[in-house]
Amino acid sequence: MAFDIITNSTEFDKEILLKQFFATFGENYTQQEKDLFTQAWNFLCEKTSALTRSCGKPYHLHPMRVASILAESKMDGECIVCGLLHSIFEIPDITTKEVEDKFGPVIERIVYDTSRITGMKINASSIQQADNIRKMLFAMIDDVRVILVKLADRLDRMRHLKSIEEKKQRLVAAEVIDIWAPLADRLGMQTMKNELEDLSLKYSNPDVFQQIKAIVNQKQGERASYLDKAVQAIYKASEKAGIKVTVSSRAKHFYSIYKKMQKRNVPAAQLYDLLALRVICQTNAECYTLIGIVHGLWKPMEGRFKDYIAMPKANGYRSLHTTVMCEGRPLEIQIRTQEMHEQAEHGVASHWLYKKGTNHDKVDVSNLGIFNQLQSLKNEKLSDESFFAELKGELLSDEIFVFTPKGDVIHLPAGSNAIDFAYSVHSKVGEKIVGAKADGKIIPLTQPLKNTQIIEIITNPQAHPTENQLKSVHTSKARSRIHSWLVANDPTFVDKAAEAQRAADLAANNGRARAIQEEKKRKRSVNPELAEKKIDERYTGEVKVEGMKNVFYKLAGCCRPRPGDVIVGYSSTRNGIMVHRADCLTFQRIENIEHRMVDVSWAVRELPQKKV
Repeated sequence: MAFDIITNSTEFDKEILLKQFFATFGENYTQQEKDLFTQAWNFLCEKTSALTRSCGKPYHLHPMRVASILAESKMDGECIVCGLLHSIFEIPDITTKEVEDKFGPVIERIVYDTSRITGMKINASSIQQADNIRKMLFAMIDDVRVILVKLADRLDRMRHLKSIEEKKQRLVAAEVIDIWAPLADRLGMQTMKNELEDLSLKYSNPDVFQQIKAIVNQKQGERASYLDKAVQAIYKASEKAGIKVTVSSRAKHFYSIYKKMQKRNVPAAQLYDLLALRVICQTNAECYTLIGIVHGLWKPMEGRFKDYIAMPKANGYRSLHTTVMCEGRPLEIQIRTQEMHEQAEHGVASHWLYKKGTNHDKVDVSNLGIFNQLQSLKNEKLSDESFFAELKGELLSDEIFVFTPKGDVIHLPAGSNAIDFAYSVHSKVGEKIVGAKADGKIIPLTQPLKNTQIIEIITNPQAHPTENQLKSVHTSKARSRIHSWLVANDPTFVDKAAEAQRAADLAANNGRARAIQEEKKRKRSVNPELAEKKIDERYTGEVKVEGMKNVFYKLAGCCRPRPGDVIVGYSSTRNGIMVHRADCLTFQRIENIEHRMVDVSWAVRELPQKKV
């Protein structure tokens, strides 16, 4: 990001902002956490005192807003500090060592990983997109707060998107719909997901957004009277049953209305099921009692009851949903406990909510489907662009849940078939599948499964994976297992994807090699003696690692880096820091190199001042 230099003090007083933050959120944090936050705020303000954003406002405002979003979700002290410092590595001369020395290794790692994600071009239609998505998703496994900080950063930028040009607004909005809102959904963060979707619609399709907003506002008075009657009826019936509840009413958020318009191909004015009530009670048993009460008050609509308490969503969401006909209009009602409500609103962030005094629980994400999927995929060798596009779609797309004959719940991406189901149960079941039943009826193996079906797999010990199955499956696990079996056992199988990737890599490598040779010729043709002399004068020949001298390193023998070459480095178990030229093909082929890279540069000689 380009920064403008300012010399005068700003109107946004740093001390006042800090006091406002603690006045709003201070009760959730210990004095030690407050001191750490104050230290980080002073460090940020000192390092960015002469910087402003492209919109003209001081640099420090955005980080404070990001920290406030995280504090609003009652995230822990380390996380809100990371919100303050999430873009600190954009500032020249700030090193990872300096941040680690001041704030500890945990904060340094979260901030560093967040900054790497910030620099990614998610919309780039190249292999870089695949690599970026992998980095982003796998960073969540090490510490989910990396993504929580980034989501807060993205939400704040969406809230202030009007300051950039219209074309860029649409690009950012498209990225949010494609990546960040679905990711918030997979993490169970419903409130953030809804706001991201609404803001994206506002900038990607402003005409439709204003149309929906006008319709919702026009019917506000009518809606208030209608909903108030329904709310009072529930209060009266629940009090009679001896159940204490809290009932709130709302119109559905704009993006969900927009999706209904698309699905039904009707304008917003012709949609009637735009209203919802939420009932909060104390226990699971009360939730089920209240469903009976609600269905006694109004007739339920067929097929619209969903029990997410008995069968939670993969993101941990739990609630009872029903839609009833109230005064001739559809009305959606959600019933849940307060704990379920916290989970529904904040998702994985709710794991940090304070329980007693200043103590809070450690995050346990083992029950969230997206983390289990990522953990199983982390050690697989994944590099193909099309595979990553599929992986992104699988992890961030809509999902269904189906049952095994024993009643176990299997979560799958929408569009999955019986072969995907079989491999999700066990690889051996997938390898021997020959048929399938859904709710007792034979179905084609490639037919997309439907929500809540009971799936039975028919196997044969003589069966094995086929290339047709490879083409028809939807999940990455099934595709990977089938592909591996075909490569190992079918001599007639032609791995077209691998051949295409090798051809693309070869073409890219040849192109880079030609470009390097041309650059060398160009430099030699200018003045080789002068160029050599310039290198000798400017560089000492030593390499600095993360800005420090006297760190053990070794120059790679494959590309023989010379002072003045653009260099890259990575941590080696045997040779300390290995230093290569940036255009070295050997370096580019090292597996998972991005996780081992360190910052390296040539030490610059201090030249004597020329006498005038």
